[in-house]
Amino acid sequence: MSVPHGQAHDLTLGGGRPLRLRDLQDAGAYVVDDRGRIIEVNPNAERLLLRRAGDLLDHDAHDALHRGRRGEALPHSRCVMRHALISGGTASGDQEWMERGDGTLIRVSWLVTPCRVDESATGALVIFHPAPDTEDGAAEPPWQNPSLSELERLALLAETTATLTSSLDVDATLRHLVRLVVPLLADWVVVDLLDEEGTISRAVVVHYEDGTLTHRDDLQRQLPPVTEDSPMPLSRALRGVTATLISPQSYQMPPDTGIAVAQQDLLAQTGIKSACIAPIRGIREVIGALTLGRSERAQPYTAGDLLLVEDIARRAGLALDNARLYERQRRVAETMQRHLLPRLPVVSGLEMSACYVPAPDASQVGGDWYDAFTQAGGALGLVIGDVVGHDLDAAAGMAQVCNMLRAYAGEMDSLPSAVVGRLDQAVSRLAEATMATVVFARAEPVDGGWRLRWTNAGHPPPLLVERDGATRFLEEGGGLLLGTGICVPREDAVVDLPPHSSVVFYTDGLIESPSHSLDDGLERLRREASALGGHKLDGFCDRLLRRVRPDDNDDDVALLTLRVPG
Repeated sequence: MSVPHGQAHDLTLGGGRPLRLRDLQDAGAYVVDDRGRIIEVNPNAERLLLRRAGDLLDHDAHDALHRGRRGEALPHSRCVMRHALISGGTASGDQEWMERGDGTLIRVSWLVTPCRVDESATGALVIFHPAPDTEDGAAEPPWQNPSLSELERLALLAETTATLTSSLDVDATLRHLVRLVVPLLADWVVVDLLDEEGTISRAVVVHYEDGTLTHRDDLQRQLPPVTEDSPMPLSRALRGVTATLISPQSYQMPPDTGIAVAQQDLLAQTGIKSACIAPIRGIREVIGALTLGRSERAQPYTAGDLLLVEDIARRAGLALDNARLYERQRRVAETMQRHLLPRLPVVSGLEMSACYVPAPDASQVGGDWYDAFTQAGGALGLVIGDVVGHDLDAAAGMAQVCNMLRAYAGEMDSLPSAVVGRLDQAVSRLAEATMATVVFARAEPVDGGWRLRWTNAGHPPPLLVERDGATRFLEEGGGLLLGTGICVPREDAVVDLPPHSSVVFYTDGLIESPSHSLDDGLERLRREASALGGHKLDGFCDRLLRRVRPDDNDDDVALLTLRVPG
């Protein structure tokens, strides 16, 4: 059974359906589209595989049928039948195994050859029958001549899976991907990504030369949209169609789209002589394309290399999909947290400034908050707090505690200690265990000035900064944090606020660091707040945050500053 190499047989499906799979007498046959999905099955294939056509149609042929001799699933890089889809040639063999409907295996002799499945798309026709008894150890098809040995390929795929799944950050995942493939497989790495709106950005262009990675930011940019009918390799990959081997000759024809123009420019500026382009598929959709190129090496990529790159791109797709999902969840939590933080009220005779910043690590969502509200008699309630934890539960707990404290402070004309005592009892009764630290203070007008009265439930002490730069931590009025279930008396503390003085309320993310002691953090805060004491309050919190927050901090920060203008 011989078919001229590279010739696509016209087996057009659709109206008229000239496909004649039913005419085959003894062999099973099926047709796959350019994605490798089964679109036609003949009756002999159903009989040999003990499967109904309906159970095979629209399934990936490799995943559904191809197995190792012990029945194990095979990576796509081991799919010898995909050669026709990649190279446009014909391949055959008699050392492949297929899984039948009853779970048994059948060793088959097979032939796969490209065919047209409609006017604009090419697929492959697979013909197979039970293999005659042959000795084991038959040579691999000559086209499967990858740059790496089978053991090296398997090791690389294992490392790819372990490395890419270790991060839930998109940028970190892309950095890991680059270091996995260069210089082992490529001199150039290009990653094009589709965002949720379908916009394509050239997110990564990296060149490896003389032991150095060079990021070509000048080649990173937004790309034109993908068209549905372009046959060019990158357009097909971004539609999730198939992986492709390319050379500069692949883009020598007049460009049919803006993306083809961008690819011509990329090949010209990088000097890439041989490249693999593979779709990066997520769980539900295509999220980009991976291009590996060689400009320094004489050896071009082979079809075996392309199958390996396709496997790497598939693993990268799952990792990037997970990272994107996690970042979306983190943005939702952060947005919820920001919306729960209040607008500061306007109080005659006082100034206020506040800011909140999330944790630098996307995996951290905290429970820090601040609040300020007017009370009876012209007093101003001030709150800084931190619910224990770094997840959505902490953010939800923060919302509950914040709302309860504001409600109790509004209905009770009582000392701060009484309000926090009642809040502690309520927190201990919550269905979900919640622990929190909080400072609740009340700025009270008195004799033309202001007096601060506060109680502290396990929180870092507020910092008083006077006009001349003198500072003092307000360490009085301390008590247990909320949610311990231990009922103890709470105390109030009082201080008169001099004119032009400021009180800084903050959460522990401002001062804590794995590499320094808490005392070091407090001293740094005291020193920087003293230096900024004479600055206008507008922007005070942002400046203090930049100067004080440790570089290795992994927590969110809430900051609230009260000033008596004088």
